[in-house]
Amino acid sequence: MSSEEALIDRIDRATPRAPLVDTFGRAVTYLRVSVTDRCDFRCVYCMAEHMTFLPKPELLTLEELDRLCSAFVARGVRKLRLTGGEPLVRRDVMTLFRSLSRHLDSGALEELTLTTNGSQLARFASELADCGVKRINVSLDTLDPQRFRALTRWGDLSKVLAGIDAAQAAGIHVKLNAVALRGENEDEIPSLIEWAHGRGMDVSLIEVMPLGETGSERVDQYLPLSTVRAQLEQRWTLEDIPFRTGGPARYVSIAETGGKLGLITPLTHNFCEGCNRVRVTCTGTLYMCLGQEDAADLRSPLRASESDEKLHAALDDAIFRKPKGHDFVIDRPGRAPSVRRHMSVTGG
Repeated sequence: MSSEEALIDRIDRATPRAPLVDTFGRAVTYLRVSVTDRCDFRCVYCMAEHMTFLPKPELLTLEELDRLCSAFVARGVRKLRLTGGEPLVRRDVMTLFRSLSRHLDSGALEELTLTTNGSQLARFASELADCGVKRINVSLDTLDPQRFRALTRWGDLSKVLAGIDAAQAAGIHVKLNAVALRGENEDEIPSLIEWAHGRGMDVSLIEVMPLGETGSERVDQYLPLSTVRAQLEQRWTLEDIPFRTGGPARYVSIAETGGKLGLITPLTHNFCEGCNRVRVTCTGTLYMCLGQEDAADLRSPLRASESDEKLHAALDDAIFRKPKGHDFVIDRPGRAPSVRRHMSVTGG
């Protein structure tokens, strides 16, 4: 590319562009990007024990991920969450965090954050804080070491707890995400909430989602959060509150613990009416809805030109197809997953 072409390209990328708004009038302001499909855990509700991961050449480079995220920021995305698999196992991923932090400095981005299993967090917490990451979500379903190892198939709880300690010491606010699993951790949900609230962390409970074959029966794992809430209300005083973080959780406050509890209910309550988010995989595939198979290839237009014009055209076409809602059904005939791809592909 000549210096003149490079200048034109920089001007193209700096030109203000129309926000991404779907046909239902919902503006896309929240992007979740999976930087890798790999993970160092094999959680029983998320992945099969023996996974086949993508060949590394199929993944977007960190530079391409930066360019893709920046294109979304130019179209009005204000919140960016990096996910996986486990994002912190991606080699040199901190260079991506450092580069994307420029959008925080400019004010174009309100928040740069991540969802992690916490296994690598002790190594990276301080650097994440330096990049402007102010809050993170840590997936943690149990505080029992043996149960933790069984649910993750080989995870070490002590490393996750050390990661949480390191994040809080670095000034990062931690929220726990816990999947409610019938017969697995439902008896421990109150104690997990008490522990988290005692350390100044909020908790979000999530219904198990029918995504991908994992070797486990989702219908047996499924625990409606309406049931969980009814059980918690026998112990505590729960009050609905208007608090929102931009995600799908509906929050309640718990008077006795002084903390907030989020309820993410893709099965018992369709939360799609206010959906403001889309997801991109590590191969550049855009999913306009977590619970639908329709997707758009962003890798090809990204690599087709130094200019972002083809990429923005692909975004316009994709957001036009964003559906009104998802199609999660836990007990469909044959018990096949509602969506065949694994949770680790799109990062939840």
